[in-house]
Amino acid sequence: MSKATIRQQLEAHSQGRYLDSSGEESWCYTFYDWFCKESSLQRKADTLFGQLKRFLAANPSIDIDKHYVWFKNNCPMNGPLYDDFRIADIETGDTMYTVTAKCGHSGLAEAYSRANGFKDPIATGKNFTEMLKNIVP
Repeated sequence: MSKATIRQQLEAHSQGRYLDSSGEESWCYTFYDWFCKESSLQRKADTLFGQLKRFLAANPSIDIDKHYVWFKNNCPMNGPLYDDFRIADIETGDTMYTVTAKCGHSGLAEAYSRANGFKDPIATGKNFTEMLKNIVP
């Protein structure tokens, strides 16, 4: 099965289309799982695509032709719903990064990486912009 790259997903988004990881038009706006109203997904996806672009700019080593992105709306046991995007390797399907602008657990913007086993965030901040400044590529 072929996968859509981040490059292809971003190009489609710039044209008002949403491609899932298989390269198909996504009726759920690239979300894998959600606990919010379906009518909220497009707005949330647009926000996450904007955050993805900023994250990629702060991490130029991420090859957008070897990865794809997918979205998740999380429902923690304690705390509010929150959204994240996950960057996955096209070859293995392994998630390489998980990034959220406001975690429902901590209230912070956080980025996690497979490089440290997702054990601790690789960067945090009181907001997304601050978190991006704390990333060491």
